[in-house]
Amino acid sequence: MKIGIVSDLHCNVAGLQAALDLMGDVDELLCCGDIVLQVRFSNEVIRILRERGARCVIGNHDVEYLKRVAHLPSQRGIVDEDLVAWLAELPETIEMDPAGKRLLMVHSTPWTYDYVFPGSREMRKFAEVDADFVLGGHTHALFSGRIGRALVVNPGSTGHSVVRGADPTLSCAVLDTVSDEVRLLEYPEV
Repeated sequence: MKIGIVSDLHCNVAGLQAALDLMGDVDELLCCGDIVLQVRFSNEVIRILRERGARCVIGNHDVEYLKRVAHLPSQRGIVDEDLVAWLAELPETIEMDPAGKRLLMVHSTPWTYDYVFPGSREMRKFAEVDADFVLGGHTHALFSGRIGRALVVNPGSTGHSVVRGADPTLSCAVLDTVSDEVRLLEYPEV
């Protein structure tokens, strides 16, 4: 099974569309959260995810938008209330069993909402997670590596550019759950 993975879209519909085009045909689309910004909503981004049947977890920006902005009078007539309700119903974690393997998706890590970057000592805690695949975003740091039993994948950010080298880039990933192969895909900011 080929799974397309996006995260940290932050309302960037062009970034999401570029990721979908770059991934090609995937069997499933997963989103590790931060679909919107704390102060801005995107009908277009959520509509694409919903129409594609993407499985998504809620991120910290999504939670903050729902708590602080979604109910304000300034949002009436701008946001599709049905899409806001869809966002509000997203879970914090998703567990799946593709190809007979256990996949766990979260926004940050299974144990914290803090920023846990590749190379940090806290990354070792992934070895304690009872899963074959752990997917998460939050840091915008593109990463794939085995830590203990778990193949940990962070698709970076599909919506908010990160400077790696000379030019800002966006990113996503494709996971083949049969071969355990991960393609980390970077593309120019759009």
